[in-house]
Amino acid sequence: MDKILAHYIMPHPPIIVEEIGKDERSKAENTIKACESIGKEIENLKPETIIIITPHGPLFSDALAISSGSIIKGDLGSFNAPEIKFNINIDEKLTELIREKAIEKDLIVVPIDEVSANQYGISSELDHGSMVPLYFINKYYKDYNIVHITYGLLSKVRLYEFGIAIKEAVSAQDKSVVVIASGDLSHKLSEEGPYGFSEAGVEFDKKIIELLKNGDAEGIFSIDKRLIKGAGECGLRSFYILFGSMEEKDISGELLSYEAPFGIGYGVMKFNTTENKVKQMFLKINELRNREIEKIRQCEDVYAKLARASLEHYVKTGEYMTMPLLHDKMLQERNGVFVSIKKEGELRGCIGTIFPSTDCIANEIIRNSVEAGLKDPRFLPVEEEELQELEYSIDILMKPTKASREELDPNKYGIIVRCDSRSGVLLPDLEGIDTVEEQLSIALEKAEIGNQEKYSIEKFEVVRRGSKC
Repeated sequence: MDKILAHYIMPHPPIIVEEIGKDERSKAENTIKACESIGKEIENLKPETIIIITPHGPLFSDALAISSGSIIKGDLGSFNAPEIKFNINIDEKLTELIREKAIEKDLIVVPIDEVSANQYGISSELDHGSMVPLYFINKYYKDYNIVHITYGLLSKVRLYEFGIAIKEAVSAQDKSVVVIASGDLSHKLSEEGPYGFSEAGVEFDKKIIELLKNGDAEGIFSIDKRLIKGAGECGLRSFYILFGSMEEKDISGELLSYEAPFGIGYGVMKFNTTENKVKQMFLKINELRNREIEKIRQCEDVYAKLARASLEHYVKTGEYMTMPLLHDKMLQERNGVFVSIKKEGELRGCIGTIFPSTDCIANEIIRNSVEAGLKDPRFLPVEEEELQELEYSIDILMKPTKASREELDPNKYGIIVRCDSRSGVLLPDLEGIDTVEEQLSIALEKAEIGNQEKYSIEKFEVVRRGSKC
């Protein structure tokens, strides 16, 4: 008999908790009823352990987090409901088995207890992404242990592979389990909502629900990353792991509820699975990813190719590459250059020079791609196994000129703010920065300049390179 008894997707808006939402809960009545039905179903299944995957625990760019120790606690005090408390025994054996299976696949899983949480400056307690689903389960059933996992900002293929590690670990022990992927859908479904409205949000929710209902893992892993980014979701990485835990299964999803009463999509689903040893979705997903990587490389212009070659050479050899054969413009012109690196649509590093520091644009790219990949203080250095997943864009800066606030346009001009020896730079046309106020605020924060201090402003235009597609 399969030791994973059931797989679910549950949202986590605190407002659906009675003690928090009160009268506002009525706007999400269908979501509440669906979550209640899962609680009742789990009561009937009586699993010995619940594995819950959340977006809102300790988040690492290069690793997953898993709670360790004997007990995990939490409460909803930050949502004005401190009386709702959780005190759950951790399934230590299964937690360790999952880590072992993940390590076999060269996946990093960081155990989080009070000691390690203090070292990282994070919390070791349950997050609301876990507590809201568990609130509905605990109404009906409390006789379970927990495995508490926070996804990491890894590639979708690696997250799916971690799901396989969960499946293998469960098979290697003797307890019954249910798996819950906690996650909301698009956060951009209403102008009145906290995140505004985007057509991408509507399209994403419609698409992902249909794919989930069909159990179409290949389709889920093929969703356009621009659509994902535009939707502003938080659950997709949880779903990648959930589907990995259903490897070698035929899958169909049953939609229990979908609504978006507060401008955020809440989907509640359960999955029906049947054994299919021939169906190895991991191979197809890996092939899909390889095709995506190949397409990215084919679309790169000469500037992006040079940035990639430079960082890859340095990571592998510890030395800067020698100048390749290039067209005259890159060898003759001198400009400041910023190199931005993304991974799975998320920023992985960005460093540059306002004014040229080398003899030509080509050398500027060679130097700054290494700086962006290895020395951006916001991120750990890029490792060799990440290199194939990276995307590059290059901004060639025109000469900055003095400017007033009224002359700024965040879509057209980047800015430099200066006060004494402090300065902050922000490139133009960045996602999520739509107003002059937002642009100035971020630049001042980067420079550690207070709003009330006297500072100067310069503006500059850029020529953005990277893709020829």
